[in-house]
Amino acid sequence: MKKHIYIYSPSGAVRDKAAFRRGVKRLQAQGHEVEIDVAVLVSHQRFAGDDATRLAAIERACDSGADVALISRGGYGLTRILPGINYKKIAKSIERGMLFVGISDFTAFQNAVLAKTGALTWAGPALCEGFGAPDGPDEIMQACFDDLLCGQGEGTGWQQLRGTDQPALHVQNATLWGGNLAVLTSLLGTPYFPDIRNGVLFLEDVCEHPYRIERMLTQLLHAGVLKRQKAIVMGQFTEYSLTPHDRGFRLSCVMAWLKQQVNVPVLTNLPYGHVQTKVLLPVGSRVELAAQDRDVLMAWGHL
Repeated sequence: MKKHIYIYSPSGAVRDKAAFRRGVKRLQAQGHEVEIDVAVLVSHQRFAGDDATRLAAIERACDSGADVALISRGGYGLTRILPGINYKKIAKSIERGMLFVGISDFTAFQNAVLAKTGALTWAGPALCEGFGAPDGPDEIMQACFDDLLCGQGEGTGWQQLRGTDQPALHVQNATLWGGNLAVLTSLLGTPYFPDIRNGVLFLEDVCEHPYRIERMLTQLLHAGVLKRQKAIVMGQFTEYSLTPHDRGFRLSCVMAWLKQQVNVPVLTNLPYGHVQTKVLLPVGSRVELAAQDRDVLMAWGHL
Protein backbone atom coordinates (compact mmCIF):
# COMPACT_ATOMS: atom_id res chain seq x y z
CA MET A 1 0.00 0.00 0.00
CA LYS A 2 2.97 2.31 -0.47
CA LYS A 3 1.80 5.67 -1.79
CA HIS A 4 3.44 8.91 -2.84
CA ILE A 5 2.27 11.68 -0.48
CA TYR A 6 3.05 15.31 -1.21
CA ILE A 7 3.09 17.68 1.77
CA TYR A 8 2.51 21.37 1.07
CA SER A 9 1.35 24.49 2.94
CA PRO A 10 -1.40 26.53 1.25
CA SER A 11 -2.66 28.27 4.40
CA GLY A 12 -1.10 29.12 7.76
CA ALA A 13 2.55 28.93 8.67
CA VAL A 14 3.74 25.76 10.39
CA ARG A 15 4.68 26.82 13.92
CA ASP A 16 4.78 23.37 15.54
CA LYS A 17 7.84 21.95 13.84
CA ALA A 18 7.89 18.95 16.19
CA ALA A 19 4.39 17.93 15.08
CA PHE A 20 5.45 18.38 11.45
CA ARG A 21 8.46 16.10 11.91
CA ARG A 22 6.40 13.50 13.78
CA GLY A 23 3.80 13.48 11.02
CA VAL A 24 6.37 12.97 8.27
CA LYS A 25 8.14 10.19 10.18
CA ARG A 26 4.90 8.36 10.88
CA LEU A 27 3.82 8.41 7.26
CA GLN A 28 7.27 7.19 6.25
CA ALA A 29 7.09 4.45 8.89
CA GLN A 30 3.83 3.30 7.27
CA GLY A 31 5.80 2.72 4.09
CA HIS A 32 4.83 5.82 2.15
CA GLU A 33 7.09 7.96 0.01
CA VAL A 34 6.75 11.43 1.53
CA GLU A 35 7.74 14.37 -0.66
CA ILE A 36 7.99 17.73 1.07
CA ASP A 37 7.33 20.93 -0.84
CA VAL A 38 10.28 23.32 -0.89
CA ALA A 39 8.23 26.09 0.73
CA VAL A 40 6.40 23.96 3.29
CA LEU A 41 8.01 25.71 6.28
CA VAL A 42 8.19 29.23 4.85
CA SER A 43 6.67 31.91 7.06
CA HIS A 44 5.32 35.32 6.10
CA GLN A 45 3.29 37.05 8.81
CA ARG A 46 0.80 34.34 9.84
CA PHE A 47 0.92 32.64 6.44
CA ALA A 48 3.03 29.86 4.95
CA GLY A 49 4.65 32.35 2.62
CA ASP A 50 3.14 35.25 0.72
CA ASP A 51 0.23 34.68 -1.66
CA ALA A 52 2.44 33.93 -4.66
CA THR A 53 4.46 31.40 -2.65
CA ARG A 54 1.38 29.50 -1.57
CA LEU A 55 -0.14 29.52 -5.03
CA ALA A 56 3.11 28.11 -6.39
CA ALA A 57 3.00 25.37 -3.74
CA ILE A 58 -0.43 24.30 -4.98
CA GLU A 59 0.91 24.20 -8.54
CA ARG A 60 3.87 22.05 -7.46
CA ALA A 61 1.50 19.68 -5.69
CA CYS A 62 -0.42 19.26 -8.94
CA ASP A 63 2.80 18.68 -10.88
CA SER A 64 4.22 16.18 -8.38
CA GLY A 65 2.27 13.22 -9.70
CA ALA A 66 1.65 12.16 -6.10
CA ASP A 67 -1.18 9.90 -5.06
CA VAL A 68 -2.12 12.25 -2.21
CA ALA A 69 -1.68 16.00 -1.78
CA LEU A 70 -1.90 16.52 2.00
CA ILE A 71 -1.85 19.98 3.59
CA SER A 72 0.55 20.55 6.48
CA ARG A 73 -2.03 22.49 8.49
CA GLY A 74 -5.06 24.76 8.18
CA GLY A 75 -5.28 28.18 9.79
CA TYR A 76 -6.10 30.98 7.39
CA GLY A 77 -4.97 32.02 3.94
CA LEU A 78 -6.78 30.15 1.18
CA THR A 79 -9.73 32.50 0.73
CA ARG A 80 -7.43 35.37 -0.27
CA ILE A 81 -5.76 33.36 -3.05
CA LEU A 82 -8.82 31.64 -4.56
CA PRO A 83 -8.83 33.89 -7.66
CA GLY A 84 -5.25 32.85 -8.49
CA ILE A 85 -5.74 29.08 -8.33
CA ASN A 86 -5.48 27.12 -11.58
CA TYR A 87 -8.68 25.09 -11.28
CA LYS A 88 -8.32 23.34 -14.61
CA LYS A 89 -4.92 22.03 -13.53
CA ILE A 90 -6.33 20.80 -10.24
CA ALA A 91 -9.22 19.07 -12.01
CA LYS A 92 -6.81 17.33 -14.38
CA SER A 93 -4.70 16.16 -11.43
CA ILE A 94 -7.82 14.73 -9.79
CA GLU A 95 -8.80 13.02 -13.05
CA ARG A 96 -5.38 11.35 -13.04
CA GLY A 97 -6.08 10.03 -9.53
CA MET A 98 -4.63 12.63 -7.16
CA LEU A 99 -6.42 12.85 -3.82
CA PHE A 100 -6.47 16.31 -2.26
CA VAL A 101 -6.94 15.94 1.51
CA GLY A 102 -7.31 18.58 4.21
CA ILE A 103 -9.43 20.24 6.87
CA SER A 104 -10.43 23.61 8.31
CA ASP A 105 -9.20 26.45 6.06
CA PHE A 106 -8.99 23.83 3.29
CA THR A 107 -12.80 24.12 3.12
CA ALA A 108 -12.25 27.21 0.94
CA PHE A 109 -10.16 25.23 -1.56
CA GLN A 110 -12.54 22.28 -1.60
CA ASN A 111 -15.69 24.26 -2.22
CA ALA A 112 -14.01 26.51 -4.77
CA VAL A 113 -12.83 23.43 -6.69
CA LEU A 114 -16.34 21.98 -6.48
CA ALA A 115 -17.93 25.24 -7.67
CA LYS A 116 -15.47 25.74 -10.52
CA THR A 117 -14.98 22.18 -11.75
CA GLY A 118 -17.25 19.74 -9.95
CA ALA A 119 -14.18 17.69 -9.01
CA LEU A 120 -14.03 15.65 -5.82
CA THR A 121 -11.69 16.33 -2.89
CA TRP A 122 -11.46 14.79 0.58
CA ALA A 123 -12.22 16.32 3.97
CA GLY A 124 -9.85 14.64 6.39
CA PRO A 125 -6.72 15.26 8.43
CA ALA A 126 -3.88 17.70 7.96
CA LEU A 127 -0.35 16.44 8.54
CA CYS A 128 0.39 18.18 11.83
CA GLU A 129 -2.90 17.76 13.67
CA GLY A 130 -3.67 14.32 12.28
CA PHE A 131 -0.41 12.43 11.95
CA GLY A 132 1.77 14.68 14.09
CA ALA A 133 -0.30 14.43 17.26
CA PRO A 134 1.86 13.59 20.31
CA ASP A 135 0.06 10.29 20.90
CA GLY A 136 0.01 9.35 17.24
CA PRO A 137 -2.82 9.21 14.72
CA ASP A 138 -6.27 8.25 15.95
CA GLU A 139 -7.08 4.65 15.01
CA ILE A 140 -10.36 5.47 13.27
CA MET A 141 -8.85 8.35 11.32
CA GLN A 142 -5.88 6.19 10.33
CA ALA A 143 -8.17 3.35 9.22
CA CYS A 144 -10.23 5.74 7.09
CA PHE A 145 -7.05 7.18 5.57
CA ASP A 146 -5.77 3.69 4.78
CA ASP A 147 -9.11 2.79 3.18
CA LEU A 148 -8.88 5.90 1.03
CA LEU A 149 -5.39 4.96 -0.16
CA CYS A 150 -6.55 1.44 -0.97
CA GLY A 151 -9.66 2.63 -2.75
CA GLN A 152 -11.81 0.73 -0.25
CA GLY A 153 -13.58 3.59 1.55
CA GLU A 154 -17.29 3.18 0.89
CA GLY A 155 -19.02 5.12 3.65
CA THR A 156 -19.30 5.81 7.34
CA GLY A 157 -21.73 5.28 10.18
CA TRP A 158 -22.26 6.89 13.56
CA GLN A 159 -24.73 7.50 16.37
CA GLN A 160 -26.41 10.83 16.91
CA LEU A 161 -26.42 12.58 20.28
CA ARG A 162 -28.51 11.03 23.03
CA GLY A 163 -32.05 12.30 23.12
CA THR A 164 -32.25 12.65 19.35
CA ASP A 165 -35.74 11.89 18.09
CA GLN A 166 -35.00 11.07 14.47
CA PRO A 167 -37.78 9.80 12.19
CA ALA A 168 -36.73 7.24 9.62
CA LEU A 169 -34.80 8.98 6.86
CA HIS A 170 -33.52 7.79 3.49
CA VAL A 171 -31.80 10.26 1.18
CA GLN A 172 -30.56 9.07 -2.20
CA ASN A 173 -28.30 10.53 -4.88
CA ALA A 174 -27.38 13.72 -3.03
CA THR A 175 -24.15 15.70 -3.32
CA LEU A 176 -22.06 15.77 -0.15
CA TRP A 177 -20.51 19.17 0.49
CA GLY A 178 -19.61 21.64 3.24
CA GLY A 179 -16.84 21.65 5.83
CA ASN A 180 -15.84 24.35 8.28
CA LEU A 181 -18.83 26.58 8.96
CA ALA A 182 -16.95 29.88 9.30
CA VAL A 183 -14.93 29.34 6.14
CA LEU A 184 -17.91 28.14 4.13
CA THR A 185 -20.01 31.12 5.23
CA SER A 186 -17.22 33.46 4.16
CA LEU A 187 -17.66 32.19 0.58
CA LEU A 188 -21.31 33.20 0.32
CA GLY A 189 -21.94 35.60 -2.56
CA THR A 190 -18.68 34.69 -4.30
CA PRO A 191 -17.98 32.50 -7.36
CA TYR A 192 -16.40 29.97 -4.99
CA PHE A 193 -19.62 29.01 -3.17
CA PRO A 194 -21.13 25.91 -4.81
CA ASP A 195 -24.77 26.14 -5.85
CA ILE A 196 -25.71 22.75 -4.45
CA ARG A 197 -29.37 21.83 -4.45
CA ASN A 198 -30.76 18.63 -2.93
CA GLY A 199 -27.40 18.02 -1.26
CA VAL A 200 -26.17 16.75 2.08
CA LEU A 201 -24.46 19.67 3.81
CA PHE A 202 -22.01 18.79 6.58
CA LEU A 203 -20.66 21.40 8.99
CA GLU A 204 -18.14 21.67 11.84
CA ASP A 205 -16.16 24.37 13.62
CA VAL A 206 -13.71 25.13 16.39
CA CYS A 207 -13.34 27.99 18.90
CA GLU A 208 -16.73 29.42 17.94
CA HIS A 209 -19.24 30.19 20.70
CA PRO A 210 -22.74 28.76 20.09
CA TYR A 211 -24.17 32.23 19.41
CA ARG A 212 -21.59 32.72 16.65
CA ILE A 213 -22.46 29.29 15.23
CA GLU A 214 -26.12 30.30 15.24
CA ARG A 215 -25.30 33.61 13.57
CA MET A 216 -23.47 31.88 10.73
CA LEU A 217 -26.26 29.35 10.34
CA THR A 218 -28.69 32.27 10.21
CA GLN A 219 -26.74 33.72 7.31
CA LEU A 220 -26.95 30.42 5.42
CA LEU A 221 -30.63 30.25 6.32
CA HIS A 222 -31.49 33.74 5.07
CA ALA A 223 -29.45 33.15 1.91
CA GLY A 224 -31.71 30.20 1.12
CA VAL A 225 -28.90 27.66 1.27
CA LEU A 226 -30.26 25.44 4.03
CA LYS A 227 -33.75 24.97 2.64
CA ARG A 228 -32.29 23.72 -0.67
CA GLN A 229 -30.66 20.69 0.98
CA LYS A 230 -31.97 17.17 1.50
CA ALA A 231 -30.22 16.95 4.87
CA ILE A 232 -27.93 18.96 7.14
CA VAL A 233 -25.33 16.98 9.07
CA MET A 234 -23.70 18.65 12.06
CA GLY A 235 -20.22 17.47 12.95
CA GLN A 236 -18.11 18.40 15.97
CA PHE A 237 -18.12 21.94 17.40
CA THR A 238 -15.32 22.17 19.92
CA GLU A 239 -13.01 24.37 22.03
CA TYR A 240 -15.37 27.13 23.07
CA SER A 241 -16.35 28.42 26.52
CA LEU A 242 -19.77 29.37 27.81
CA THR A 243 -20.17 32.41 30.07
CA PRO A 244 -22.57 33.42 32.87
CA HIS A 245 -24.20 35.79 30.38
CA ASP A 246 -25.43 32.82 28.33
CA ARG A 247 -27.98 31.85 31.00
CA GLY A 248 -28.44 28.34 29.63
CA PHE A 249 -27.88 29.18 25.95
CA ARG A 250 -25.71 26.37 24.66
CA LEU A 251 -25.00 24.38 21.53
CA SER A 252 -28.03 22.15 22.06
CA CYS A 253 -30.18 25.30 21.94
CA VAL A 254 -28.70 26.15 18.55
CA MET A 255 -29.46 22.67 17.24
CA ALA A 256 -33.05 22.87 18.50
CA TRP A 257 -33.45 26.34 16.95
CA LEU A 258 -32.07 25.13 13.60
CA LYS A 259 -34.53 22.24 13.47
CA GLN A 260 -37.39 24.69 13.99
CA GLN A 261 -36.21 26.94 11.16
CA VAL A 262 -35.86 24.46 8.32
CA ASN A 263 -38.08 21.76 6.88
CA VAL A 264 -34.95 19.70 6.34
CA PRO A 265 -33.66 16.81 8.48
CA VAL A 266 -30.85 17.92 10.82
CA LEU A 267 -28.55 15.10 11.96
CA THR A 268 -25.97 15.44 14.73
CA ASN A 269 -22.65 14.08 15.97
CA LEU A 270 -20.93 13.28 12.69
CA PRO A 271 -17.40 12.18 13.69
CA TYR A 272 -15.65 14.93 11.78
CA GLY A 273 -14.11 18.24 12.80
CA HIS A 274 -11.22 19.56 14.85
CA VAL A 275 -11.01 16.33 16.81
CA GLN A 276 -8.64 13.39 16.62
CA THR A 277 -11.35 10.81 15.90
CA LYS A 278 -12.66 11.77 12.49
CA VAL A 279 -13.71 10.06 9.29
CA LEU A 280 -12.73 11.10 5.77
CA LEU A 281 -15.49 12.53 3.60
CA PRO A 282 -15.63 12.91 -0.21
CA VAL A 283 -16.58 16.53 -0.90
CA GLY A 284 -18.56 16.61 -4.15
CA SER A 285 -19.44 12.91 -4.21
CA ARG A 286 -22.93 11.54 -4.60
CA VAL A 287 -24.02 9.90 -1.35
CA GLU A 288 -26.86 7.92 0.15
CA LEU A 289 -27.91 8.74 3.71
CA ALA A 290 -30.08 6.60 5.97
CA ALA A 291 -31.05 7.26 9.58
CA GLN A 292 -33.24 5.54 12.14
CA ASP A 293 -33.44 6.74 15.75
CA ARG A 294 -29.80 7.54 16.68
CA ASP A 295 -28.18 5.36 14.01
CA VAL A 296 -26.94 6.95 10.80
CA LEU A 297 -25.25 5.44 7.74
CA MET A 298 -23.79 7.45 4.86
CA ALA A 299 -22.49 5.57 1.81
CA TRP A 300 -20.75 6.62 -1.38
CA GLY A 301 -18.64 3.72 -2.56
CA HIS A 302 -21.34 2.03 -4.65
CA LEU A 303 -22.74 5.17 -6.28
